[in-house]
Amino acid sequence: MTPVQSPLEPIRLAFEVACAAEQAFQTWTERIGAWWPKDHTVTCDPNLHVVIEPWVGGRIFERTPSGVEHAWGEVTTWEPPRRFGYRWHLRRDRSDATDVDIRFVALGASATRVEIEHRGWERLGCEGEVWRGRNFGGWSALLPHFVHAANLGASSRNAARQIGESDGVPGT
Repeated sequence: MTPVQSPLEPIRLAFEVACAAEQAFQTWTERIGAWWPKDHTVTCDPNLHVVIEPWVGGRIFERTPSGVEHAWGEVTTWEPPRRFGYRWHLRRDRSDATDVDIRFVALGASATRVEIEHRGWERLGCEGEVWRGRNFGGWSALLPHFVHAANLGASSRNAARQIGESDGVPGT
């Protein structure tokens, strides 16, 4: 009789960004190429594009300047600006994909709590625990880039709004 492997604990992360939930969602999904570190990609090409197709079943991939595409995952949940989920298989076979669920919880007009759950490590069998540890390290290196981009985007919009308001033009 083969022992049943119990599920490995999901990675759960939560943090706040200084922008509205809509901006945080857009920064993650529409502007991912602006903040995703190139050394966290397949090719590490400094001129690649990261693409998230904005619908359930949409692909997540990188595209090099020569047009070569490398699949990273598939969108499983698309609920702007509250929730985004995907199957993740960067540098793995698609059948080994893990699940990522990201929630953007509005804390007011200019603050958002981002909650991430990354699960499904048991699909990787005996490699699950090692890959979970690698991904925890990956999240730790990746998220400061997202926080900076989300906060920077909010600062830029607020500065533009203040300039417009000082000229008697209502902010957007």
